[in-house]
Amino acid sequence: MMQVMAGAPVGGAEAFFERLVAALDARSVDQTVVVRNNPGRVRRLRASGIDPEILRFGGRLDFRTRPKLRRLIAARRPQIVFSWMNRATAMCPRRVNGHRFVFVARLGGYYNLKYYRHCDHLVANTNGIRNYLIEQGWDPARAHYLPNFVEVGAEPAKPRRDLGLPEHIPLIFAAGRLHENKGFDVLIRALPMIPSAHVCIAGSGPLEGQLRRLAADVGVGDRITWLGWLDTLAPYYRAADVFVCSSRHEPLGNVIVEAWAEECPVVATAAQGPQELIEDGVSGLLVPLSDHERLAGAINQILSQPALAQRLKEGGRDRYLGTFTKDVVVDQYMAFFEKILR
Repeated sequence: MMQVMAGAPVGGAEAFFERLVAALDARSVDQTVVVRNNPGRVRRLRASGIDPEILRFGGRLDFRTRPKLRRLIAARRPQIVFSWMNRATAMCPRRVNGHRFVFVARLGGYYNLKYYRHCDHLVANTNGIRNYLIEQGWDPARAHYLPNFVEVGAEPAKPRRDLGLPEHIPLIFAAGRLHENKGFDVLIRALPMIPSAHVCIAGSGPLEGQLRRLAADVGVGDRITWLGWLDTLAPYYRAADVFVCSSRHEPLGNVIVEAWAEECPVVATAAQGPQELIEDGVSGLLVPLSDHERLAGAINQILSQPALAQRLKEGGRDRYLGTFTKDVVVDQYMAFFEKILR
């Protein structure tokens, strides 16, 4: 098969792409991997034993990527071409010199389907996205749900002393792109209602300056540590008393699955993905979108009720083990590939 990724240097879909490529390689799947020239991604793929083909994947004035991709397909003759998101899918041809392959695209959001009309099959990483595809007129027999997997980290919990914090301080962790959709402003507005707690935020993005100013304006600037983008989040999930996903728009919520894997209790706003993932009161607590008072209340519940925190840890861990481990998900991908090649 050929996998084609033209995504950003960082992001949830991009990180899962790297994990899936490596996992399929471990199952002896013959893969040609085609990526945009991101040095970090190329380095990580090569470290896992995969030497990717590198193409530009530029904008409308990029006249080289399409013919190079066609030549790669003609030379490698894959049975399956598996593209990731809009740009890679739009660049892929339907057939090359009479060579017919099964063309599959993976969607991690509610994308415009104009980029996908020439595909044979679409893969969605939530049932909600699959339902959206069908509502948009896609054949249900060619729309498939395949979840992401995450792996348990090997690193120990981050010591509070490394963050300059006393051991007894309640620690809240959040992670994601610093963008309007992720709702970090909601968490910041909730923090004055959560006595003595400290927040660590992992991520980067266009709203960092604005969010820092908001934190200062509401009087919590000294109660937030801005970690920047981190490749490894496990030490923070393990150290935290609660993980918060405060998104206004969240098609999946990979960070929720990561928190479950590390046995960190979760509070999330009821965006599309978290609503599908979380059974309220069992594997996490759900609160309304953009409601900082309800968010603060749910966080305080977990911080003040050890039995509830433990129950949510166990419920999240059970959900992870049943659905989102590497073996469970890669088995589903292998079965899917066999099915579409029959």
